[in-house]
Amino acid sequence: MPSPARNAPDGCLLQVSHLSKAFPGVVALDDVSLRVGRGTVHALIGENGAGKSTLMKIIAGIYTPDAGELRLRGAAVHLSSPRQALQNGIAMIHQELNLMPFMSVAENIWIGREPVNACGLISHRELRRRTRALLERLAIDIDPQAEVRTLSIARRQMIEIARALSHESELLIMDEPTSALTERDAEHLFAIIRELQAQGKSVLYITHKMDELFEIADEVSVLRDGRYIGTASPLDLTRDELIRMMVGRELSQGFPSAPARPGAVVLSARDLTLAPQFYDIGFDLRAGEILGIAGLIGAGRSQLAEALFGLTRASSGRVWIQGCEVKLDSPQAARSHGMAFVTEDRKDTGCFLRLSVLENLQIAVLEGDFVRCGFVRGRAVTQACAAMSRSLGVKTPDLHERIENLSGGNQQKVLLGRWLLTRPKILILDEPTRGVDVGAKAEIHQLIARLVAEGAAVLMISSEMPEILGMSHRIMVMHEGRVTGILEREQADQVKIMELAAR
Repeated sequence: MPSPARNAPDGCLLQVSHLSKAFPGVVALDDVSLRVGRGTVHALIGENGAGKSTLMKIIAGIYTPDAGELRLRGAAVHLSSPRQALQNGIAMIHQELNLMPFMSVAENIWIGREPVNACGLISHRELRRRTRALLERLAIDIDPQAEVRTLSIARRQMIEIARALSHESELLIMDEPTSALTERDAEHLFAIIRELQAQGKSVLYITHKMDELFEIADEVSVLRDGRYIGTASPLDLTRDELIRMMVGRELSQGFPSAPARPGAVVLSARDLTLAPQFYDIGFDLRAGEILGIAGLIGAGRSQLAEALFGLTRASSGRVWIQGCEVKLDSPQAARSHGMAFVTEDRKDTGCFLRLSVLENLQIAVLEGDFVRCGFVRGRAVTQACAAMSRSLGVKTPDLHERIENLSGGNQQKVLLGRWLLTRPKILILDEPTRGVDVGAKAEIHQLIARLVAEGAAVLMISSEMPEILGMSHRIMVMHEGRVTGILEREQADQVKIMELAAR
């Protein structure tokens, strides 16, 4: 069914005219213009590094443009801070979450706007009431008093959404809002967006997921290498046409062929338990195999991955690597057995944002072959990192650029490169293409397939059903911390996986 915005009233809420923005060594935006209508969802797509997030940050008052103009409700505006943008009715939900982990849900949502009592002190009762009312209106089932650090990435994403909506803004900017959400939670978000449209509010929506464009967007604008390519209705474009506009070339959308030629079992787990996260987990992972792990939020997938890599300790159970029982009580122990782990949250637990691309790449290999007589072979490490950066197609002015200045997709490539430099035999990937554009996603899928063809064993967690079905040789489904089934590729489809995930 078409969303309400298909029949939205005419009129321009936001007009972007000839915006340009450059950073040292990078032109992020080059003469970009577009219009956002009232009561519409305007999607913005492009490869990582195309300038999408930079444009959104200018509109949200985080960056100031080098040239160009913003007009809001027909009047020119100069937004020099996020607070000024909020005062003008513009709120932004960031791709990389910006919550305070040791504060409660309620405190995060209303920070700086807390209700006060007659004595001028914060009224925590009223704060909880407001938060509960907001979450109930959005059908978000989260305790207002819960500390944010205790919540999953997906639940934190819903808190970001609630915080932005609490400002009652006319224009809501969403940067990859479903990157950490399951399909069920994404549908919940879409219902919220449709309700906002019915109220006449507008949404600027950045996504790499093509299916979302055709479901939720009224218009789609494409950026490539910082330049505006064009705007059209998704009803007038095919998926392939959108991809050609994004990447400027043909790109196969199929998953790489990864025929199952499993070798010997390299990783086995039996009765692994860490209550209440997961219970009695057992599986075998073979060389040359991708074992996908599917499940809904709260299924315990990420917690299992962290336990296997020694970040947390399972309270009971046994693990074998290449037939020998091992004790994985630290990441160092896991690495010594040829394991590597790419976490789901590149900002909080992956990248060292203030360090350079080179430092982020080399940090896991400053030992072994790259150390001689107690000294790091600096030139050899740099050459290896440069070669890895080139092979992964990392877009950066040079290896000394701070990784925080790279796009999310390029940060993800650096994280993968860091662990590939260790030549792992067992690679644990938690949401490996989260927040990655269609071109980079295809490259990462090809890379994973090549590693598997060379004999690596991959344990891959993904909330994207096409990725799980397209990449996995077998799929292990979890529900509330327990394995509810393991499906061969030939047996698996979306219905069977969802039946097992929702038991």
